[in-house]
Amino acid sequence: MLPALYKFEQHSNISNKNNILMVAGLKPLNDWRSYTLDNHPGLLLIRNPFTERGQRYWIARCLRDYPRTPNKVNLNERLFPDSARSDWWKELHQCANIIEMQRLKFAMRWTTFGYHHNWDTKIYDESMRSPFPTDLKSMCIFFSSILGFNNFKPEAAIVNYYPIGTSLSGHTDHSEPNHSAPLFSFSFGQTAIFFIGGKTNDEIPTALYIHSGDVLIMSDKSRLCHHAVPRIIKTKVSWTSELPIENIETEIIGKNLLDNILYQKVGEWNFWKPFSRYLDDSRININVRQVLKPGDSTLSQNNTTL
Repeated sequence: MLPALYKFEQHSNISNKNNILMVAGLKPLNDWRSYTLDNHPGLLLIRNPFTERGQRYWIARCLRDYPRTPNKVNLNERLFPDSARSDWWKELHQCANIIEMQRLKFAMRWTTFGYHHNWDTKIYDESMRSPFPTDLKSMCIFFSSILGFNNFKPEAAIVNYYPIGTSLSGHTDHSEPNHSAPLFSFSFGQTAIFFIGGKTNDEIPTALYIHSGDVLIMSDKSRLCHHAVPRIIKTKVSWTSELPIENIETEIIGKNLLDNILYQKVGEWNFWKPFSRYLDDSRININVRQVLKPGDSTLSQNNTTL
């Protein structure tokens, strides 16, 4: 039985900002709804600050672009060809065998970029690093500045793929040398039940619904709390409409930060259809964190281990 869903307290920091500020793919700041939980200091939830085109843009980036070489994916080299591990989305849609296509779809669980987390040693390594996407970096810096985390540097990301029926077991994110920086989590697609507990497994967790477009920030005391995703819930979300052309150049912020061609194409149904089909039974989560301590330009040799 799930713990009761806690009532949020309205978070006021955002409403004190410039409410006329507009950013490509995001709603005006005065339309944002953000909440905190008294029993989890530092946990902040923003309920879908994205426009529909904004959500589509990041979904397309997560599926089409981020699982490409030189980024790393979980696909095993003994079970999948190099073509699938270097460009999963392309391989998926060139697959003529429905059974093989389903196997390839459900096998994809994560991709990493920036500093790559070593799942064997549980540490980061300076030699295991790929470029961090400029658009995602800019979006994270915007969110962090709005929320008062002015020195946040996006340096590592894990994109998780959750077909319905999958889950993420309880864990803490403490492999990073820097534990003082917040952790940003962006969710798209099907709804997730998210558990957050305390610093030990003895504490009863709080259960939250995380919907498409929601942004979760773990900072302060919540940064090192145990958390998990025990269940993905099938939700009726319509992604089938054609979107009108939107001129990104009219945005006050973001006109040079996003892929303008992709930003327009996600509004076209023929282009968007395979992404919509993927979302019918899946959730995507972008998890971004800072790795280095303030003032450091590279990792020290004394990495923090699990």
